[in-house]
Amino acid sequence: MSDGAGTPDLQRPSSLTRIKESGYGGVFVACAAVTLLTTIAIFATLLSDALFFFSEVPITEFLSGTEWSPNPRGGGLSFGIVPLVIGTLTVTITAAFVALPIGTLTAIYLSEYATPRVRSILKPMLEILAGVPTVVYGYFALVYITPALQATLFPEMRTFNALSASLMIGIMTIPMVSSISEDAMSAVPDSLRQAGYGLGATKYEVSTGIVVPASLSGIASSYILAISRAIGETMIVVVAMGAQANMPEVRSALFGIPYIHPAEVLFDSGMTITVSMVQIAGGDLVGGTLPYDAMFALGLTLFVITLIMNVLSDIIAERYREAY
Repeated sequence: MSDGAGTPDLQRPSSLTRIKESGYGGVFVACAAVTLLTTIAIFATLLSDALFFFSEVPITEFLSGTEWSPNPRGGGLSFGIVPLVIGTLTVTITAAFVALPIGTLTAIYLSEYATPRVRSILKPMLEILAGVPTVVYGYFALVYITPALQATLFPEMRTFNALSASLMIGIMTIPMVSSISEDAMSAVPDSLRQAGYGLGATKYEVSTGIVVPASLSGIASSYILAISRAIGETMIVVVAMGAQANMPEVRSALFGIPYIHPAEVLFDSGMTITVSMVQIAGGDLVGGTLPYDAMFALGLTLFVITLIMNVLSDIIAERYREAY
């Protein structure tokens, strides 16, 4: 005998309910459209002004030049982006060496080893790091990290250097890696863990051999997002790294392969793409000038790099996504 309580409600929804549901859908569509239109507007603005710049400066000179001097008071104008790319890559790669392993190991601990009480305390504390103003990180690197490194490991390090800025950017992006990776690991079904334990695997073997591979798409996405965040960082680099576009000496190794000594980049001041944009925007240059338009060419370069990183993140996530 069937129970009336389990009978589904097959009544047609009222007109008011249909209007409310349509209204909710319209609000969601509008929010999505605002996001899309904002991105298109940013790209169109950067592209329109960058085209004026590239009509005066060949794009080959912009991409291969080794001098950056957009200030007309400093002599001749030079718009070679290579020193800025070297500074940006130095900061990004060094920060990745700090954030990616520490963030991943932290995520493994929070997901597999920490008790619920410990997790409820540590995870909010980690996420507080993401809320600290970046200028505070920059001053911390300048006042504490640099003197400590000069007094212990690297006495030849300059006051403004890339290493201290990179270390602080790496610390700043640890919460992004750990939080997203921990969420991906927590989404792995417990049945996979129990199957590993049933086969005699230890907790370490289950964590590294089952949970991490099963959540690889989320971990890879956190890596790409953290690297994109490091590429776009500004205030830490301005305060701790300085604002000089230095081109390090290119040396020749075996078989004529060119290379740059890491110490010449890490221990010296430098400039990233974002810092150069801030320097141009904060100067006395007016709109319509070539140095002013160079800021939009730099912004377009960053936009393309960030777009490529996000597309790569989506491809990796789709390639290694596991459905349970």
